[in-house]
Amino acid sequence: MTRFRLTLAQLNPTVGDLRGNAAKARAAWEEGKQAGADMVVLPEMFLAGYQCQDLVMKPAFVADCQRVLEALAVDCADGPALGIGLPWFEGAALFNIYAVLKGGEVATKVVKHHLPNFNVFDEKRQFSSGDVHGPTTVGAVRLGIPICEDAWHSDVCETLQECGAELLMVPNGSPYFRGKREMRLTHMVSRVIETGLPLVYLNMVGGQDDQVFDGGSFVLNPHGQLVVQMPLFDEAIVHVDFVEGEDGWEAESGEMAHLPDEWEQDYRVMVESLRDYLGKTGFSKVLLGLSGGIDSAIVATIAADAIGPENVRCVMLPSEYTSAESLEDAAGVANALGCRLDELPISGPRAAVTEALGPLFAGTSPDLTEENIQSRLRGLLLMALSNKFGEMLLTTGNKSEVSVGYATIYGDMAGGYNPIKDLYKMRVFETCRWRNANHRPWMKAPEGVVIPPRVIDKPPSAELREDQKDEDSLPPYPVLDRILEMLVDEEASIGEILAEGFDEADVRKVEHLLYISEYKRYQSAPGARLTRRAFWLDRRYPIVNRWRDRFEG
Repeated sequence: MTRFRLTLAQLNPTVGDLRGNAAKARAAWEEGKQAGADMVVLPEMFLAGYQCQDLVMKPAFVADCQRVLEALAVDCADGPALGIGLPWFEGAALFNIYAVLKGGEVATKVVKHHLPNFNVFDEKRQFSSGDVHGPTTVGAVRLGIPICEDAWHSDVCETLQECGAELLMVPNGSPYFRGKREMRLTHMVSRVIETGLPLVYLNMVGGQDDQVFDGGSFVLNPHGQLVVQMPLFDEAIVHVDFVEGEDGWEAESGEMAHLPDEWEQDYRVMVESLRDYLGKTGFSKVLLGLSGGIDSAIVATIAADAIGPENVRCVMLPSEYTSAESLEDAAGVANALGCRLDELPISGPRAAVTEALGPLFAGTSPDLTEENIQSRLRGLLLMALSNKFGEMLLTTGNKSEVSVGYATIYGDMAGGYNPIKDLYKMRVFETCRWRNANHRPWMKAPEGVVIPPRVIDKPPSAELREDQKDEDSLPPYPVLDRILEMLVDEEASIGEILAEGFDEADVRKVEHLLYISEYKRYQSAPGARLTRRAFWLDRRYPIVNRWRDRFEG
């Protein structure tokens, strides 16, 4: 009976760390060699890291990738073939390729044909499309290698099957958004049914800027049977045995990892994105302003789960408008998590600023200006602590606030990363309840109720004036979030939103606030991407924009 052992290396690369990524590839190759593998495979663009964005357009970077690849081929000469992705120049054309290394050389270079140009992808700007490459022989198998997007269309896989491919191996750099795994599986089952070939879907893991690659690699046999399921989010190396029978090749059944629900997946993305953003940029500690409100509470919890409570500094910065409840709630969160809590009143700095501005503000009435001064003083003090102690400052604005500009630029928007940037307010509430009820081994903070119920249940307030509530100037959050989902995530028209029964004045106000806040989002910290319409690469709107939807019902 003819057998073929394929080692799947679902690993976490770092963009630009070519030699570190090559070392990970060598270690995986060695593990495959010890297991008797015929081939070891890594994800798309693994050597360079993904996504590199315009870094791949720098010739010196691509030349360095090619040098590291050639050295890797020599290092992995005596043993299984090695498959790995990287950028590659052929003359003046830049390609996204998948290289197969055998016998100390680059034996095959497969070029990506379909270049994604939607959501966070801009590959038509960065790469040239290559011709469809025929199958390559590795051991006893003729292997077809459609690179990521190539397998989301039928033509490449069908061409490979017609050219004699016996097994499809799809290397991916596929980032998470809610519901993505089901989409991947549906597309790959279609390719299997169309070609009658077994298929390996290999994805990377790890965070890069706002994106998290969630792994979840799998193997399908002919007729679409799922026979291997690798874990979501975790690095893993799995050996898969294929056996040739009368009807062709089939994979033997192997590991079937448990897949968590969407609430756990979203939370894991926020934790992993922060953990990798810190680790890959060289930070080991964070700080944040802990107000006693729900947003800062969930950010503190995410941070403690990501890097450990001992590495999280919480700072309460009270003013005369800060309630006793908020002071108690901030202490309750910090104590439950086991984080350090410092108190740094802003009354003295605020008095100094008021005095300095007094002559110029004479004859005017207090308004939003004075509220924003409080927020900006907090940002100033937090950034001073960040600079002094080398702790990255986290921002705490949820997607609802980020959408309508209810976060003060150069104030509570100051900081290096925002874990909840793509989480609407109503999902913040539910995420807090989920975390209080659930604990997993990858969480570094304590289990149990770490966000006191009062923090979740009390009316949200910025506490910048007496008796202030968010709903004084915004629609109730259930209404606001649905309007925003339609405007931002669904690109719905005003007419379509009104057809759901919303008040026209509310809808017009939210649309106006969304558009005039674009300049703030251009200056905001990156944050974990949870949806297909996260702010940054998914949604690129002009800052100057006089257009409004003039629907007249």
